[in-house]
Amino acid sequence: MKKNYILTAAVAFSLLVAGGCAKNTEVDPSITNLAVSNPDFQTLEDAALRGDVAILLGNRNFGDPEGKFTVFAPTNAAFARLGLNSAQDLTALTQPFLRSTLFYHVFSGTLPGLALMPNSTSPSAMGSQRRIIRRADNSLYVNGSKIMDTDVRASNGLIHSIDKVLLATGADVLNSALALQKGDVFVQPELTFLVEAVLYTNLAGALTGSPGSAPLTVFAPTDQAFRELGVILKEPLNQPSDIRKLPIATVRAVLLNHVVGGAQGGKFTSELPENAVVASAGGAPVTMGAFANGVLTVRGSGNSANVANMVIPDVQCTNGVVHVIDRVILP
Repeated sequence: MKKNYILTAAVAFSLLVAGGCAKNTEVDPSITNLAVSNPDFQTLEDAALRGDVAILLGNRNFGDPEGKFTVFAPTNAAFARLGLNSAQDLTALTQPFLRSTLFYHVFSGTLPGLALMPNSTSPSAMGSQRRIIRRADNSLYVNGSKIMDTDVRASNGLIHSIDKVLLATGADVLNSALALQKGDVFVQPELTFLVEAVLYTNLAGALTGSPGSAPLTVFAPTDQAFRELGVILKEPLNQPSDIRKLPIATVRAVLLNHVVGGAQGGKFTSELPENAVVASAGGAPVTMGAFANGVLTVRGSGNSANVANMVIPDVQCTNGVVHVIDRVILP
């Protein structure tokens, strides 16, 4: 398997550089050539090979009159935030999801830095829109990812480097969670306890949304977060079905504590209010921590000093934004 991967990478690399140029010429390298030559984009290069988009981004964009792409390019550190440090780590993601994720970083055409205006949106090659956000300190973000450099020129477009991988599912919050539960995102299923809890409490409809409904901000606890909750409650939660041992009213109140609507619904980390208290869908307060390193902590009234950290922030869904957290926040 490893030998085949190396062979595939070598063939792809040779195809990409065949039409490239030597250093000190006046012709710019392609977007893929730039990724190959810049060690800070090594994981992006590995992802492009596994996601089968490297050759595409090494050539002219036939969908654009000028043959250009614009790519929001995550650095190695951006991938590392998700525990993706090598080509081998990328196998934790299914290939279709990795491919669609890479397309979410691509704009068909030229989108220069001057066009990245606050509150503007742009369609991605995946189809889902991305939003440009400017914070009070004048820093610029695409969704929850900080834009660090703009307008790195390539022969077939532009690169803007970012500090977090952009994530979108193309589905509503519930179906996004179901995709994780079924292993359609990570090869290893995740959010299985959360899905079971939603079904148990008949809250599926609330997370599916309807046309025209207000967007949601959802904090989604990992499976390990629910297992740790079982220790606190002295009611072992070893498998998702164990959720049904708890009173349905209790589980429902806890789940609603993870959903925020109204003015704070559908918010990325770059626009959530820091050091502030927001009301959850259940009515209990949720306290947001300081904005640091692109994320915020979250705490419920019942968590004492134990805050929840965002382990996978800024997942865009069709009816809101999901932030995967490492602790259940209690009302």
